[in-house]
Amino acid sequence: MYFVYIIKSKIRKALYIGYTNNPSKRLKEHNAGLSLSTKVYKPWYFVYLEGYANKEEAKDREKKLKQFGKVYSQLKRRIRRSLLS
Repeated sequence: MYFVYIIKSKIRKALYIGYTNNPSKRLKEHNAGLSLSTKVYKPWYFVYLEGYANKEEAKDREKKLKQFGKVYSQLKRRIRRSLLS
């Protein structure tokens, strides 16, 4: 099983979107500074996680979210409401 995830920086408003087959391991990698694009904003925590049966579906969903279109903005509103409650 693969997962699309969104993590949020604890020190900034930065969000990062990715996919993996092991979310807990991947979060540890982000927080250890092993990812160039996220190491300056660590520590991170999960704000969203979606499961997919295969890698191709997860990769496609990640790509669509990273295009920052309507899909991303709707999801961002849902996450914001969830964090406020």
